Amino acid sequence: MPTERAYHHGDLRRAVITAALDVIATEGPAALSLRDLARRAGVSHAAPAHHFKDRAGLLSAIAAEGYGILSTALSEAEDLRDLGVLYVRFATAHPAHFQIMFSPELLRPDDPHLIAAREATRTQLRTAVAGYGDDPLIGFMAAWSVAHGFATLLLSHNLDGPLDGRDPEEAFRALTAEMFRPGRVRE
Repeated sequence: MPTERAYHHGDLRRAVITAALDVIATEGPAALSLRDLARRAGVSHAAPAHHFKDRAGLLSAIAAEGYGILSTALSEAEDLRDLGVLYVRFATAHPAHFQIMFSPELLRPDDPHLIAAREATRTQLRTAVAGYGDDPLIGFMAAWSVAHGFATLLLSHNLDGPLDGRDPEEAFRALTAEMFRPGRVRE
């Protein structure tokens, strides 16, 4: 029979999310199970379901949390280039969140918290790139693609060789300065 502790956990929701982030960071999302997370938290196997219902609910909560963290980080941007650096910094500081946020097949598409958090962050990004270029949507996609692509390549260690020990944030700043310098685009 489970102990009293199995039914009274200080902050089970946070404990399960923290354990899930550890599993995702070390073993990937495929290794995640609510039963294992309950064991790690020292609660009954059914306890996490009270907070998340199922695995997709847990992953949706992680993604929503990630969008919140990202949005807070991006609010400190001084300009568009800085916004990209903060995006890359978020990805490297929160790789498990980053991975889950952009794996829609793992998430509940109708989760209201996820929808709201994702849309708030996208609105923030769209607002930041407004005025760059002729088409705001294309500007948004271009800026997001550069930052997201760089972050993804960085996290997957595909930039280890090209960076050759260089600070990734400084490399990103140099990359965007080169990409968007006046006269760079030839007709």
